[in-house]
Amino acid sequence: MTTGLPLTVEVLLWGLIATAAMTTIMLAAQGLGWSRLSIPFLFGTFWTAERHAAYFLGFILFVAGGWGFALLYYGVFVSLARTSWWLGAVLGGLHGVFLLVAFLPLLPRVHPRMASEDDGPTVSRRLEPPGFLGLNYGWGTPLSTLAGMIVYGTILGAFLPLPGGG
Repeated sequence: MTTGLPLTVEVLLWGLIATAAMTTIMLAAQGLGWSRLSIPFLFGTFWTAERHAAYFLGFILFVAGGWGFALLYYGVFVSLARTSWWLGAVLGGLHGVFLLVAFLPLLPRVHPRMASEDDGPTVSRRLEPPGFLGLNYGWGTPLSTLAGMIVYGTILGAFLPLPGGG
């Protein structure tokens, strides 16, 4: 499905829509008390200790990351010469599993304001580490993160066109 827009604009448009949908799911999980994970906040506190500025900066970085990953998903679709909602859902699920199993547990090793599970909090490292599957941030964290990532991938797979309209 093509909108007639230049391909780069379509990738950015659908990347923004997919990021908005994923963010809505993750924020809903926070609002319902299922998860305390805020990836924008974690990204922002990497750069500043001021909480309000961290959330705003982190949100900008999160949207930029959504666009960057949309370009990566698009590259996978092009390399496979196919795109579909289910392929996007599979990629989103794999992306979510990687985030939960590898990225979140490694975050305390590089985040300047996050305590580690081994050493605990300090004056400068006060953020709680996510733990395996992000479970330190709530029982619903793995489910809501996977749901958000699958929706992200599904939107990209369903709406990103291949070059030449294929």
